[in-house]
Parts: sequence; structure tokens; C-alpha cells
Amino acid sequence: MDQVSQQQSVIPAAQAAGNKGVKLVIVEDDKFLRDLIVRKLTTEGFLVREAESGEQGLEVLREDPPQLLLLDILLPGMSGYEVLEAIRNDEKLKSVPVVMLSNLGQKEEIEKAESLGAKDFLIKAKYTPGEIVTRVKEILGELYL
Repeated sequence: MDQVSQQQSVIPAAQAAGNKGVKLVIVEDDKFLRDLIVRKLTTEGFLVREAESGEQGLEVLREDPPQLLLLDILLPGMSGYEVLEAIRNDEKLKSVPVVMLSNLGQKEEIEKAESLGAKDFLIKAKYTPGEIVTRVKEILGELYL
């Protein structure tokens, strides 16, 4: 069974068990927002790792690639775009789906994220942490069911 098939068979079972075993990473420098989202995702049963900078995010990703990455654009050090580029150039990480999470919502920003392979682009100001969790579940369902 190839890696994608293995992931596909794991995700629906994990969702049936309350998302247990589904690994997510959030890279967000705003501690308050990051804590809110992590708390919501953890309450839903997800295994969540977090980072506050692009470099730290790449370290966390390389240690244990998740089923989904939530990635801010404006980060200290490496930007979210630079992280996304590094992910796409890394054999071990290039298949990790990335959802950009940013207050930058101009068309050019969204197009740049999509051109670098982002699966979705959520504008923070338009989503509550609960709505972000709902969207994460929808994206996981689309990707793995």
C-alpha cells in the first residue's frame, strides 16, 4: 500500500474516533490566536503541534509530518511563502496539504499562495477559531475521504 493509500485509510477511521490520530501543525506568531485555535482543535481530538516562526515550523514539520498545516504568512524570520516554498522543495514534506491563515487577503496574496501549492486561504478576520476548525475538518474530508 503506498503512503497516500495508507493516509486515506487512516483518516476516515480517525475521524470516526473523534479525529484522534490526525496530526496538524499550526505556524502562527500571534500567541493569543494560536492558543485559541490550538485549544479548539485539541478539543476536537486532533493532535496539534505549534510553532511561532517559519524556521521553527519547518523543524516541527520535518520531525513528524502532519496531515495538514495551517500557516500564517507574516512570520518572524521566514515568511509563510518561504516556508511553503521550502515544503514544496522537500521530498518528505511536499505532499503535506497547506492552508494559509492570514489577514492579508488581496487577490495577489491568494494567487501567490495558490501558485505555491496552498490548498486553501483563510482570512483570519473573516473566520472565528470555531469556523477555522470547521474548515479544517472540511478540507481533511475532501483530501482523505
